[in-house]
Amino acid sequence: MTDRALVVVRAGALTTVQDRGRPGYAHLGVPRSGALDPLAAALVNRLVGNPPDAAVLETTLNGCALRPRSTVTVAVGGAPCPVAVGGRPAAWGAPVVVPAGELLEVGAATAGVRAYVAVGGGVAVEPVLGSRATDLLSGLGPAPLTDGTVLPLGAPAGPPARVDGAPQPCPPAELVLRVTPGPRDDWFTARAVRDVTTRAYRVSAASNRIGLRTEGPALERARTGELPSEGMVLGAVQVPPDGRPVVFLADHPTTGGYPVIAVVRAADLPAAAQALPGTPVRFVPVRRR
Repeated sequence: MTDRALVVVRAGALTTVQDRGRPGYAHLGVPRSGALDPLAAALVNRLVGNPPDAAVLETTLNGCALRPRSTVTVAVGGAPCPVAVGGRPAAWGAPVVVPAGELLEVGAATAGVRAYVAVGGGVAVEPVLGSRATDLLSGLGPAPLTDGTVLPLGAPAGPPARVDGAPQPCPPAELVLRVTPGPRDDWFTARAVRDVTTRAYRVSAASNRIGLRTEGPALERARTGELPSEGMVLGAVQVPPDGRPVVFLADHPTTGGYPVIAVVRAADLPAAAQALPGTPVRFVPVRRR
């Protein structure tokens, strides 16, 4: 039994292992996966001295609790939340030493949705196709954490950052998503094409790692029937039969038969990972590059 390990005491609503994902396998039907907020994941890795591709934990809404078998350095970022070590308050957004056997508690998010927990050395579960990421759609990678799960850790790669705290973006009060129209905007009426970038939408509680679902006006089709399945990309705004746009996130399917009315700029997707249900959403059109 190695002492370089974490024991999951409380798994929370949904805690998964994530890294940069597995891009480049869409032709095999394998989604990209990876951290929904890659900027937050990279930052907490930097705070503990890990390389940016080290695997971290991604929590959802109510955090998790972990007990290391040896003394480790951790950092918690992403969604703001209380952090405690051995029952005592600890820093969020900064390196924290957790002695062997002490309980690290990552509390419920006070804003946003997903917190990220980096541990010096990274989570060293077995990689699949070059990534340790949990993919909820394909089932690749480790299963979502459950109470009692033991996670192996790698050897620390470098010293933690010498900071008292690192600035991080606030979760969005309004989610503004820049979109490039198409490729299937001609499947919708002129009114629908106008509505998607002028009407009010909100984040649906049915959102998950596969897609951010919206509530708002239904977009009317100009064509009947369905498309043959075609390739889907990260950020695609697909419109299912109910007419409400869905923004594809990291665990999205690699193909789909519903028309894509627009595609969100990749730079805007980390904010989507932190948008709570009910958050207003605006799709802002931009020119094709």
